[in-house]
Amino acid sequence: MKADALRVVVDTNVLISAALSRTAPAARIVRHCLAQGRLLFSDATFAELSTRLWRPKFDRYLSIEDRKQILHDVGAVGIWVDVPPATAARRFSRDPDDDKFLQVALAGDAQWLVSGDGDLLDLRWPPPPVVASPADAWAAWSAPATGS
Repeated sequence: MKADALRVVVDTNVLISAALSRTAPAARIVRHCLAQGRLLFSDATFAELSTRLWRPKFDRYLSIEDRKQILHDVGAVGIWVDVPPATAARRFSRDPDDDKFLQVALAGDAQWLVSGDGDLLDLRWPPPPVVASPADAWAAWSAPATGS
């Protein structure tokens, strides 16, 4: 991995939104991460994606083959992070299920955590990582660079 590569944790809700709408900000974020950055996962965050993606409510939007392809592609390009026990024991969010995303971000030295989850977006969090919605992350990433 290049030292200057963008390292990003993308919450499950954003990954699924990207799969459901290829024009949504979530889809732009995921495409950008695939092309320019690194998506960080742990066994726990990938398991959540897999479990949620197979829910029957997505049957009308995503075929079985689509879901298999998403999991394959994300699994193939993702950077797998081992979360140390001390980091795994830390609690951050009012929803304990969200802590795994911050734990991966910390263990993987991520610059960003992109989420649509209010429990994560409302955290009083000293970056890094910056916790942002897909729209806010995209606005920051696509803004023209200013010279010094």
